[in-house]
Amino acid sequence: MLTPFDDYPVHQTALPVAHAATGDPNHYDRYWFNGYREDFYFGVAMAVYPNRGIIDGALATVHDGVQRSVFVSGRLPADRGETRIGPLSIEIVEPLRTTRVRLDAADHGIEADVVFSARTVALEEPRQTLTQGNRLVMDSTRLTQWGTWSGRIVTGGEAVELDRDYGTKDRSWGVRPVGEPAGAAPDPVLPQIFFLWAPLNFDDRCTHFLCFERADGGRWVGSQVLLDVIGPSDPTWGVPGGVEHLAGATHEVRWARGLRRSEGATLTLHRHDGRDERIDLEPLLTFRMRGLGYSHPRWGHARWHGEEAVGSEEHRVEELDNLEPWNIHVQQVMRARWGDRTGLGVLEQLAFGEHRPSGLTGFLDGAP
Repeated sequence: MLTPFDDYPVHQTALPVAHAATGDPNHYDRYWFNGYREDFYFGVAMAVYPNRGIIDGALATVHDGVQRSVFVSGRLPADRGETRIGPLSIEIVEPLRTTRVRLDAADHGIEADVVFSARTVALEEPRQTLTQGNRLVMDSTRLTQWGTWSGRIVTGGEAVELDRDYGTKDRSWGVRPVGEPAGAAPDPVLPQIFFLWAPLNFDDRCTHFLCFERADGGRWVGSQVLLDVIGPSDPTWGVPGGVEHLAGATHEVRWARGLRRSEGATLTLHRHDGRDERIDLEPLLTFRMRGLGYSHPRWGHARWHGEEAVGSEEHRVEELDNLEPWNIHVQQVMRARWGDRTGLGVLEQLAFGEHRPSGLTGFLDGAP
C-alpha cells in the first residue's frame, strides 16, 4: 500500500513505508515527552503499531497532589504523517528542534497547547536488545533530546503557564512488549527488569544516564553522556561536537522502605581522564507512568478500544497503592546538584523482579 510518505527518500527496505520490515506484532514507533518544574509535571505519549493497526496516546499531569490523565486510541491512519487521534495531536514544526502538542479535552479535565524547543542536539542511545531463551523480547532504538516548553496547560480547571520550563523529548522505535501477548508456552521464570533513566538539565550543560541491569547487577545496556546547551540557530543533528560520551557510570539509589521508589539517589559519571562527576538527586514529586498507559490495567499500550476512544482518570497521589503492578513504574522530578551547579530533571525507575545489589527480592516486594 502506498502512502504520501513514499514520495520522500526515506525507505529502509524494499517495502512501502506503510509496511514494517518485521511482522512482529510488537513493532512500535513512539513519541514521548515530559515537562516539569519543582511543583508540576506533565507527560505526553503517542505511538503507532503497524502490525496491529492501532494508534494510541495520552497526556497526563501531576498538579496540586492529583495525577490526571486523558487517554486516546483508534485505528491507525494510512498516512504516517497524520499524528493525531481525536483531541490529541503532535505536530513536528521543525524536525529535531520544535514540536507542538495540543489536547482539546476540557470535558475530560485537561486542555493543552504547548511547544517544545530543543536545547541540545539529539542523542542516539545504545540499541536495546533483549532475548529470553529463543524469543526476542525487545529490540529498539531511542533518541533523547533536552529542551524547554512554552504555552499553557489547563488541568482540573486551573491554568498552568509554561515559559521555558525544562523537559525531554524521547523518540523510540523497534520491538517492545506491547498489547495482548501472542499465544506461547509460559515462561519458565518470572520476568525481571531493572531500568534507570535520568536526563538532567542544568543552565550550561545537560547530563544523561541510562542503565538496564540483570538481577545480579550486570549491565546489558548503559549510557552516560555530557551535552552542551545549543543556541536557537545551532544545528541539532549531524555535528561532531556538543556530546561527550563518558567512560562509565555508577548509581546509588536509596530505596524508600517497603517500596520500589527512591527517596534519593547519587549518580557518578566517570570521565576518560579519570575524573568523576558526582550528581546528587533529591525527589520533589512522583509521576506514575500508568498515566501514559504503561502497564495500565485498561489503557495499556496497543489495545483495541474501537475506531476512536477517549477516556480519562484522576487520582489523588496520596491514595495510589504504590505496590500495585501498574504503579511501580515511575518518574520522579529531581532537584540535581552537580558541584556548584543546581539543575532539574527526572529519574525514571522500573524494577520488576530481583535486583540483588538494590536489596530487591521476589517480584514486587518493596525494599527492606
